[in-house]
Amino acid sequence: MSVQNARVKEWAQLLERRGRDKQGKYIIEGYHLVEEALRAEASVKTIVYSLEKGVPVGLAQQAPFVEWVGVSQAVLEKCSDTQTPQGVLAVVARPQLGMDELFAGEHDLVVVLDGVQDPGNLGTIIRSADAVGASAVVLGRGTVDLYNPKTIRSTMGSMYHLPIVEADLSLLLPRARERGVRLVTTSLQAQRSCYDTDLRQPTWLILGNEGKGVSPEVEAQSDVQVIIPMQGKAESLNVAMAATVLLFEASRQRLVYNNNKV
Repeated sequence: MSVQNARVKEWAQLLERRGRDKQGKYIIEGYHLVEEALRAEASVKTIVYSLEKGVPVGLAQQAPFVEWVGVSQAVLEKCSDTQTPQGVLAVVARPQLGMDELFAGEHDLVVVLDGVQDPGNLGTIIRSADAVGASAVVLGRGTVDLYNPKTIRSTMGSMYHLPIVEADLSLLLPRARERGVRLVTTSLQAQRSCYDTDLRQPTWLILGNEGKGVSPEVEAQSDVQVIIPMQGKAESLNVAMAATVLLFEASRQRLVYNNNKV
């Protein structure tokens, strides 16, 4: 009931990256996200619910072996990143996924992010990758924390639908190329249109920082640079929009190819 409770203080620390890194956990808020986490069999440790609103019956049926803790409105507000807490949140253990786990599975279409810093952009890119059935999303150094509450909300649950790996791109990208992956970066100076580039083969789409773009070190490792042609007067697209265009173009090419094969 009290915001001075030791456990409540621990949960509140998860709103900051330092606390998440220290505890190896993060917080998700709202019925939909908690339900998605349970469906994906994420490591949900504790579900915290409003005593005023009562236990969410649908969630309780899905999580009979998870610890449930009823709390006061003050405690919910202490542990929430939103102005109006939805009445339920969960504490989840962070998964430990690395390069080996990434290469152990399919890596046909992957989005690689090099220093993307806006939580909303990261969340949108993850949703778009999920929408086209991409194999994974890779977060290079300097990219915003996946477990930032704003990022989590922006994914709308898609973070539980595909692997998301943090990695050192200087080590990861050469390994990908050795496995036959084509590394594609975007550049406003590129001469080749994304629509004239074959994206049907195993492809990793690399997108960079909102202001600076892809770093020179990463760009030097790319196999091809492409530009998204625009007919209007806008100079460029938001990084999340650019990622979405590229992902859906890759998906379109693959669908056309597979349909023609049949």
